Amino acid sequence: MTATTALEDLLRGLTPQVLGALVRRYGRFEGCEDAVQEAVLAAAVLWPSEGVPDNPRGWLTTVASRRLIDQVRSDQARRARETAAAAESPAELAPQDVPDTDDTLVLLFLCCHPTLTAASQTALTLRAVGGLTTAEIARAFLVPEATMAARISRAKQRIRAAGSAFTLPRGAEREERLQVVLHVLYLIFNEGYTASSGDTLHRADLAREAIRLTRLVHAQLPEDGEVTGLLALMLLTHARRDARTTATGELVPLAEQDRTRWDAALVDEGTDLVRAALAGPSLGPYQLQAAIAATHDDASSAEETDWAQVHALYLILERIAPNPMVTLNRAIALAEAKSPQAGLELLATLDDDERMARHHRLLSVRGHLLERTGDRAAAHDLYRRAAKATASLAERRYLESRAARVRP
Repeated sequence: MTATTALEDLLRGLTPQVLGALVRRYGRFEGCEDAVQEAVLAAAVLWPSEGVPDNPRGWLTTVASRRLIDQVRSDQARRARETAAAAESPAELAPQDVPDTDDTLVLLFLCCHPTLTAASQTALTLRAVGGLTTAEIARAFLVPEATMAARISRAKQRIRAAGSAFTLPRGAEREERLQVVLHVLYLIFNEGYTASSGDTLHRADLAREAIRLTRLVHAQLPEDGEVTGLLALMLLTHARRDARTTATGELVPLAEQDRTRWDAALVDEGTDLVRAALAGPSLGPYQLQAAIAATHDDASSAEETDWAQVHALYLILERIAPNPMVTLNRAIALAEAKSPQAGLELLATLDDDERMARHHRLLSVRGHLLERTGDRAAAHDLYRRAAKATASLAERRYLESRAARVRP
């Protein structure tokens, strides 16, 4: 690990802790978040030359506190009125006064406030808890920085308007909000693992950030089966990253991957987490998806995959969390466990689903199964349509190569 990478990891780990300390003290999430970002930027500039201070968290908290108070005083000067916050001295929040509490989970719950859209929840989580700059988030999602800045600003304004307290919800609301947090982390990981657009198949930095954030949640909720399941799913899936593309960046499907290139340490850790997740009293979607990933990673080759078990797990998942993508994946497993025709019959049930009608995944899977039945002309047409439907250049090149291979 380089010194630059170590510093980035340190700052990202400290960001939610410092932000939590400020929000707990001042109660101004929007202003506190901006102040912390400025403090982190100052640290990134100063620490490489001056060295990391003995108490980096205290240093960041003090600097961010000063920036926040300067901001409050500036606002008050314009409005010609005073408040208690303006009179407070930055020295009152000295390093030794920094609380030891880790408010990461509280911040995640706040960033995933139900009044926000999924896109806003994702962006705000990456900035406030992940410590990424607006420019980094914009690059990750291939949008202009100004667009992302406006999205994050609107999200903070909505949270302020909602008057949310900086505390963990209780009872049913806590469980409901936790599911939103997990879904946002899942979306971040998926975008990192298979980019929805662009010329690369994946963005490893985004996937790693999702794993880091999920580890933070798991550290605070180690007994939660779904949290454990989500972390296991990410690790087992991310373990395959090096085998998913060729040296030139071309996509390599799961069945053709060199499994010796999978990260054995991540596979072992993920498998242990799956066992822990499934030992609990309840069963959720992330636990089942992790079990499916573990079944794939347990096979030394595609031919040795226990497809009957994979299909059975998808069948359970389909019952507790119905979703057209789950049905599509079950069709793939059914085709392997029984026959391509059986898989095609199951895919036919998705034809009336508007969400899937023109989706490249449905087109490509149907093309693959038709190719296996010997209908090369239909497979060729579907591969070409799928290639046109995806915004990912890596997927498009792969599908075009499949179409060329079965051209009548």
